[in-house]
Amino acid sequence: MQYRKICSCSGMRAAKSSLVAALAVSCLAGNQVARGDDDDGHLFPGNLLVSRSVYDNRASTIAVGTALPPNCMSSCATATNDGTYPTVFNNNLVDGSFGITSKIFLDQLSPSGWPINSIEVPNSAERGIGPNADQMVTSFSSKSEIALNLSTDRQTVTFMGYLAPIDALDVSNSNTPGVVDPTNPVAGQVYRVVAELDRSGHFRFTKTDAYSGNNGRAAIMNAEDGARLFYTSGNAGNGGNPQPNGVIIGAGAQIMTAAVTPLVHQTPGDPTPVGSFSITQLGLKADKVGKDTNFRGLTIFNNVVYMTKGSGGNGINTVYFIDTTGFNSAGAPLACPSGVGVPGPLATLPTAPISYNAALLQTKGVFPYNMCILKGLPTATKSTTSFPFGVWFANAKTLYVADEGDGTTTYNAATNTFTDAAAQTTAGLQKWVFNNGTWTMAYVLQAGLGLGAPYTVDNYPTGNNPATGLPWTPATDGLRNLTGRVNEDGTATIWAVTSTVSGSGDQGADPNKLVAITDDLAATTLPAAERFKTVKTARFAEVLRGVSFTPGTDAHCGEGRDHGDHDDHGCEHH
Repeated sequence: MQYRKICSCSGMRAAKSSLVAALAVSCLAGNQVARGDDDDGHLFPGNLLVSRSVYDNRASTIAVGTALPPNCMSSCATATNDGTYPTVFNNNLVDGSFGITSKIFLDQLSPSGWPINSIEVPNSAERGIGPNADQMVTSFSSKSEIALNLSTDRQTVTFMGYLAPIDALDVSNSNTPGVVDPTNPVAGQVYRVVAELDRSGHFRFTKTDAYSGNNGRAAIMNAEDGARLFYTSGNAGNGGNPQPNGVIIGAGAQIMTAAVTPLVHQTPGDPTPVGSFSITQLGLKADKVGKDTNFRGLTIFNNVVYMTKGSGGNGINTVYFIDTTGFNSAGAPLACPSGVGVPGPLATLPTAPISYNAALLQTKGVFPYNMCILKGLPTATKSTTSFPFGVWFANAKTLYVADEGDGTTTYNAATNTFTDAAAQTTAGLQKWVFNNGTWTMAYVLQAGLGLGAPYTVDNYPTGNNPATGLPWTPATDGLRNLTGRVNEDGTATIWAVTSTVSGSGDQGADPNKLVAITDDLAATTLPAAERFKTVKTARFAEVLRGVSFTPGTDAHCGEGRDHGDHDDHGCEHH
């Protein structure tokens, strides 16, 4: 176990002096790197934790003319740009699998955004870190990766990445070593990894062969009664049909036991699915096997695991839950015999994988199906207005859903606006309320997000990207991962990471923002005065991905409010 920090300002938790605040900002903006196992690497209850991916930005990472994907044998593309940021991501226009592995940083902030410290996840760029050491990277610019989630006992935070070196190409679409698809154009083999971080800054890592051909996106630890089980969400497959069985069982919702040994001593077995859904549950014609469970967001509320789907050409973009209450006589989930329902009162967290019928994998996927669409949420296939990402329950009757927007880059030079983004009515933060056995969308919070309005990033190119003919400057398109707290005055404060549109060859490479808003929980019509504020903005060659509270934060931490005077008090877990 180890941690690495780039700069510590741990005395900032109760700072009221503007001088100290300025020093904190300077500290996190600096380049000094410190090492050690002292108190500076700790995470303090009641604060926020934000995951940040930082691109290495070296022209030599890839040369113009390089065959893509790496080790490509046929139908190859060639790199159009070298490794210089942000033009390097124009290579995504010729190689749909294009990505470059990058470092992960976890930034600890007060709820109002004052920086405290930053922990670097161990990676191959560190001195003394060899290929067999515990380490992990993400893929720049995969926008759905490194979501952060607190464990059920709120003592650790978990997220997913890859066991790979910095600056490796196309890793997010590689095979896993135990599940190789010969039709995958990306020939490399890389384990997906779940990371677990405690409040002392110590890491543990767990390998998995799940998500071959695609990416693991989020993980939550079920720590009840010492279980130490991970639930994970993601996608699998980057090849043709038929897909290998290992790809089918390695998609979507997975369960695995947290490892206690170093990565080098771990030998994961076959993927172990814990949830499965098919649009045939709604009486619809089957589509590509395994792609109805292309999951992104992940949360647990009242002993139920929830996941979202918001991308891909198959399935339904909506909110799902795993039903653990059993099956009816026809083999359908009790909570949703027709595919749509609400969790039963006796629901418990799953403790074992699905017992699936291996003979049906190629025709039905992982069967029987045990997941349901949450009643009232969208049920349309190929939706052009539903792109859910993160979800957060304020209570049993109030659900907030982050919608990332449709990603359309329609631009009007006369008004300097990405017009489609600006016109969206469901992108942003959706508030859903539960009444009479179903969920209904009350309203969508957008004020202050500046949907479709380009914003400047220091050192970013100006003008248009010649590869796309559109402006480099990004604009907010919606929201991705989120977390929240309930305040004692009957409001809820929600923090979320933004999505973007731009003229970049890969919009996931745009520096984005962490934003916050406080909403009246009792309101069922849109309050006129509520607006998002920017808490943190990614810098050049950086992107923000996940947000959670720090380990040790009590489930009722929100009962102590952030008054904006930088006196943010931690909330211990009881």
